[in-house]
Formats: sequence, structure tokens, C-alpha cells
Amino acid sequence: MIKGLYAAASAMLANLYRQGLLAHNIANVDTPGFKQVLTSLDEFKETAMIYPPGPTAGWANLSWIGNFGLGVQTASEITDFLQGGLRHTGHAFDFAIQGAGFFRVQTPDGERYTRDGRFYRDVDGNLVTVDGYQVLDEGGQPINLPEGELSISPAGVIMVNGQTIARLGLAAFEDPSVELTRDGSNYFAAEGGPTSDAVGTVVQGYLEMSNANPAQLMTQMIAVARAYEAAQKMVQTQDELLGKAISSLGTF
Repeated sequence: MIKGLYAAASAMLANLYRQGLLAHNIANVDTPGFKQVLTSLDEFKETAMIYPPGPTAGWANLSWIGNFGLGVQTASEITDFLQGGLRHTGHAFDFAIQGAGFFRVQTPDGERYTRDGRFYRDVDGNLVTVDGYQVLDEGGQPINLPEGELSISPAGVIMVNGQTIARLGLAAFEDPSVELTRDGSNYFAAEGGPTSDAVGTVVQGYLEMSNANPAQLMTQMIAVARAYEAAQKMVQTQDELLGKAISSLGTF
């Protein structure tokens, strides 16, 4: 009976965690370049079921009849790096990557990678992200832009008034789900350097949107909420049965 209580409680905790991840994804459905976070449920632990149960005359009399699950737990988080759709903005400082690449940016914690191409020119003339981090060129240096009309080629060559200024720093990874770790909602860190040359092409005047599907997320949220409620009812049932068992034993 206690095992059933633990199993039901583990389902409540696991679905509560899943609700948190879904809420995080829903909150970022309109965040450019956002990559949704996924998880799944794994079996927590199994225990052997033997017959007859309890003390016996010896191990030779025991028969294994299967395994009994002790509940569930959430698996490790996985970032879905599937490309989101491109939205036209017409803004000269909005860039999107068509392909698997990432923009290289400098943060206080070191170099990071992002798909969010909402850039602007700060008061010092540096190309920076919406969070104020400096965007890096192919040599890992900040990009300083003079006043003038900005344009960028598909290969990432930045020009102002037709004059080449720098080449946008792009990075790609053979398996980003393994090589990259999330650092904040929209930035990623890597222990090593880029491992692929397939950076894709740059599109000016567009932003890559979140790859989270709002309708799908709401459907998942409803399913998780129902699973949580079912586990909650099971906990209540197990608690009532345990109380009745204790009451019955007290009469002997």
C-alpha cells in the first residue's frame, strides 16, 4: 500500500515539473530564436515480486513472478533545435539564419551562441544584441559600425554604404543537443568550439520565430494537468486505504 502511495506521489511531482517546462515554452512562443525544452517520463525504480511473499523456509521456495514499478521520474531536459519559421520585419538590423548556425556573442560569462537576431547599433557604434551583448565577427572581435546604410550578404559579410566592414561570426555544431547547454532562455554555451562548418546563410530583415507550437503546447498542458489530477486522486485513495488498514489492525 505504501508503494502505491509513493508511485502516485512520484507521478504528481513529475507532472508538476512537466507543467513548469510547458509554461516556460508557452511564455516564449513569441520570443525570436527560442528553442523549446522537452522532457519525458522514465520509470523511477523497479522491485522484484516474489511468491510466496514474506518469510519462507528458504530461498529455494521463492518464485520470481515479475517486477513492480515504484513510480516515474522526469528524464533529462532536451532542447529541440528544430528551426522556427522566419518572419519578415523589414528592419535592417534584424538577422535570421537559414540553416543550423548560431550567432556568436560576447557576454560577461564568456562567448555564447544564439539564434535571436534582434540586433542594433549602440551609442558606441557596436553591433549588439537586444540584451546589450556585443555581436562578434568571424575572428571573435566586436563589430563596430559607422553611420550609414547597413546591408549583409547571405555569407554574413556586413557592409555600410557599400563598404565591407566585417564578416558576421557564425558557429555550428554537429550535435547541438549534446554540445550546447542552455544559459538563460535564449543563449547557449559550449565547452569546446564549433564542430561544424554548416552555418547556413544569413537573411536580413527577418527574424526566426520560436519553434514552440502554441496549440500543441496547450494540448500537452491539458493532458499533463489531467495526469496530475489522476495521480492526486490516487494519492487520496491510497491514503484512505492506509487509514482503514491502520484502523482495522487496531481492533485486534
